[in-house]
Amino acid sequence: MPEETTTKRVLLAKPRGYCAGVDRAVQTVEEALRLYGAPVYVRKEIVHNRHVVETLRAAGAVFVEETAEVPEGSVVVFSAHGVAPQVYAEASERSLKAIDATCPLVTKVHVEARRFAAEDYDIILIGHEGHEEVIGTAGEVPDHIHIVDGPEAADTVQVRDPARAVWLSQTTLSVDEATQTVERLRQRLPLLVSPPSDDICYATQNRQQAVKLLAPRCDLVIVVGSRNSSNSQRLREVAIEAGAGAAYLVDFASEIAEAWLAGVATVGLTSGASVPDQLVAQVLDHLAELGFAEVEEIVSAQERLIFSLPQELKRDLRGVPARSGTADGGSLGPSLQ
Repeated sequence: MPEETTTKRVLLAKPRGYCAGVDRAVQTVEEALRLYGAPVYVRKEIVHNRHVVETLRAAGAVFVEETAEVPEGSVVVFSAHGVAPQVYAEASERSLKAIDATCPLVTKVHVEARRFAAEDYDIILIGHEGHEEVIGTAGEVPDHIHIVDGPEAADTVQVRDPARAVWLSQTTLSVDEATQTVERLRQRLPLLVSPPSDDICYATQNRQQAVKLLAPRCDLVIVVGSRNSSNSQRLREVAIEAGAGAAYLVDFASEIAEAWLAGVATVGLTSGASVPDQLVAQVLDHLAELGFAEVEEIVSAQERLIFSLPQELKRDLRGVPARSGTADGGSLGPSLQ
């Protein structure tokens, strides 16, 4: 139960917001626009966040659903969620200059899938059917992949040889749900092989852990993030499961209903891994106006990981004068952790 307090306050999760993969992807589009000029085409949303997409669109990025929509010979950036090999082939056929902004942790799962397929394993991919990351990973070795969307789906998956099956996972899953799914799979497939290292990314795990620490102390948890963001949706679910009185997902401070705050003394606040911290700052300002001026940061981990830009972009950037402020992650900026 949330602890009793007479002072209206905010418990602010840390880590929150931008992860290294998102920061890299956003910088990739910003640098591509600066280097090549607008338009730069982006296949799918570069990351799942409304503010980020609209800001980049205003700067000259053109978001498309499929590679076929990109004019021949143009620059196209592949999103942080990763793409199947077929997408690279389509880009080559259209003579596109393709820049791969796939998160390196997603690439790691792709490499694992190819390796296990080469060893003729059946691969059970734990993830959400239809999510871009799952589509990209499954596209690496479609003849070997079985998608399992949650614990209940584990009861129906069929493999050729129970002794030659391995599980992999989408990087942005709920840690607890993935664990439950693996346990359920092992009831039917006791010889199921695990990946060499955890597929759920460090940022997803860290943000969920921070929410688990603050949620039991909160009457309400607000998660800043877009509805098509898997990791943001999982944070809202984790908050409820960890004991928060209620939890809501918002893109912007203006979406917070004052009715949510009726009788509330403690608000928890976090943000998904694709959310710039300026949006969290706006929520803090809005809450302060409503009487929640006291802020306590709840720290569960320190993050210092940085990913370098894609090689194909770095090659073209050599010899180009660096713009001022490149260390801050560009106009959208990294999370202020």
